[in-house]
Amino acid sequence: MSAQKIVLLPGDGIGVEIVAEAKKALDALAKRFGRSFDFDERLIGGAAIDATGDPLPEETLAACRGADAILLGAVGGPKWDDPKAKVRPEQGLLRIRKALGLYANLRPVKAWPGLEDASPLRRERIEGVDLLFVRELTGGIYFGEPREEGSERALDTMVYTRPEVERVVELAFRLAAERKKHVTSIDKANVLASMRLWRTVATEVGARHPDVKLEHQLVDSMAMRLVTSPADFDVVVAGNMFGDILSDEGAVLTGTLGLLPSASLGDPGAPGLYEPIHGSAPDIAGKGVANPVATVLSAAMMLRLSLDQAEAADALEVAVQQALTKARTRDLGGDASTAAMGDAIVAALLG
Repeated sequence: MSAQKIVLLPGDGIGVEIVAEAKKALDALAKRFGRSFDFDERLIGGAAIDATGDPLPEETLAACRGADAILLGAVGGPKWDDPKAKVRPEQGLLRIRKALGLYANLRPVKAWPGLEDASPLRRERIEGVDLLFVRELTGGIYFGEPREEGSERALDTMVYTRPEVERVVELAFRLAAERKKHVTSIDKANVLASMRLWRTVATEVGARHPDVKLEHQLVDSMAMRLVTSPADFDVVVAGNMFGDILSDEGAVLTGTLGLLPSASLGDPGAPGLYEPIHGSAPDIAGKGVANPVATVLSAAMMLRLSLDQAEAADALEVAVQQALTKARTRDLGGDASTAAMGDAIVAALLG
């Protein structure tokens, strides 16, 4: 097999540390399975602003377009945290998603065996949780038309088109067909016109998948059900803003953001973008205490969804589970450093 090209975007804060550990795990996998990866590290976010004045330099975007997959750490930090600044690190993320046509963000939330007590919920509520958020990523209010009218009035528009809704809901059904065959579609159809379109299209897509159950859920009641009965859900599909909020709420179920990966996918042939769901954590950056597991699990998603290496992905996830029985970073109540956690994963892979 020829070398598969992976662009690494460490970004800012702890991004540099956690991407390094994911690369270490991928190098170990390459050794175990006789595979070859061609890594190309590029700038994004605040680091790119400092170096080039642009949060997504053209050189970075060109490298990403030519890659098989992209692994990102995190962007942002207090150095660039002026909301009125014309150039901000987060603009790099929005632009790369749009430029590569990455319209669906996948965020799995899983209760890891032995870590149930890390959750703020009672053990009996977290046991058996294994759900997947599918968030529409390139439409809705985040890509609307903001307007500030002086200091007294401001507005943002939320627009969805039929094709935008159809493609992300269709993806949700395809994923659910390989899981527990249950899709929960999130909207606010009782109030918002854009969400009435969402519900109509979701219903039509559901009719094409009779073997998968479709459930419609208003976003406010879903926010309640997510913490009272999270094990009831399988695949949850939502628009950009609602998906952002609910998947962050779902992230709390495990007790730490350090365990949760994500994938941003587009049309076939487009490189997927993989990243932990947490931010750059500037308060612990450079201290060697960040949890790299979410980034390593993002690499596992990358292996499975973009690089056609399901066996290697399975092996990496098993290695993470084994490593967590022997080492834990401080967010999980342990004292392992970032590098020590990565070493434990590599040891499980090669042992």
